[in-house]
Amino acid sequence: MRRRQLLLSTAASAASLALPALARAQALEKPKATIAVGGKNLLYYLPLTIAETQGYFKAEGLDLTIADFAGGARALQAVVGGSADVVSGAFEHTVNMQFKGQAMRAFALQGLAPQIVLGINPRTLPNYKTVADLKGRKVGVTAPGSSTNVVVNFLLAKVGLKPSDVSIIGVGASQGAVAAMQSGQIDAISNLDPVITLLQRGGHLKIASDTRDPKEAERVFGGPMPAGCLYAPVSFLEKNPNTAQAMANAIVRANKWIQNAGPTEIIKAVPESYLLGDRAVYIDAFLAAKKALSPDGSIPDKGSETALRALASVDPKIGEARLDLKAVYTNDFVKRANAKYPKG
Repeated sequence: MRRRQLLLSTAASAASLALPALARAQALEKPKATIAVGGKNLLYYLPLTIAETQGYFKAEGLDLTIADFAGGARALQAVVGGSADVVSGAFEHTVNMQFKGQAMRAFALQGLAPQIVLGINPRTLPNYKTVADLKGRKVGVTAPGSSTNVVVNFLLAKVGLKPSDVSIIGVGASQGAVAAMQSGQIDAISNLDPVITLLQRGGHLKIASDTRDPKEAERVFGGPMPAGCLYAPVSFLEKNPNTAQAMANAIVRANKWIQNAGPTEIIKAVPESYLLGDRAVYIDAFLAAKKALSPDGSIPDKGSETALRALASVDPKIGEARLDLKAVYTNDFVKRANAKYPKG
């Protein structure tokens, strides 16, 4: 009899311990979701990788598939096409998509600044002086239509050039991008770390514009320019608020972990393939990009205005449109996440 009571008591204790996890899993409307990202290896998306490798998504009851694409535009296409639920991508896409009649909303920030560098190929453009010298030249971007492409267009517009004044070539965000510059296939590149630092180390790149520094990014764009974030169709956020909250919780924890991490911890936390064969380069890239990463996931209130200006410089019709810039982002999820994880 005592043995039976002991077994029942043990079973009850085990059940009570399992209840919080079970309740959490039941509370998530869509624990098995897919996040689409364009260039997961980039430091631009480091919080996404850290949330995955440190187990923060799993701790929130999520069983995520992270689908990696050649650029942010293709990641966005995956969500629009229905093969993914959420994008880990550039903030300005939310503004652009509202202009196109598709409501998207950012809900957790990964990057305070774009971290995008426009670099010149010293081999094919040895006498480069200004962005105007790119007229008629080949410029590599992660993917046509991606944020790296938007930055090129924006910088061209500032010197009176149109997007059609250059040839835009998609080179990805890894070894292919490096090879394109080294071989002279492109005259300039708009890309991110670790690609930029690797090219710079090898003498294959001269920096023309560097938005890894938030202050420089504000100078270039005329205001805060939020970058990598989690964004999704508004309908997804309305139907799956608990799932979105779980994702935001994980990203906020990752943001805070990164701010307190040293280079050695970062190296251990990311897959070997991210290092592009050179750990020292990756460490330098991390140190260059760290200040451009969000400390707490909050989206700056003026960010959507800055994004609109950048997009309008390329397409005046966007600037003329009546857009609800408050609708393209929310900080509600990150506020709750910071309350839950004040120290990460």
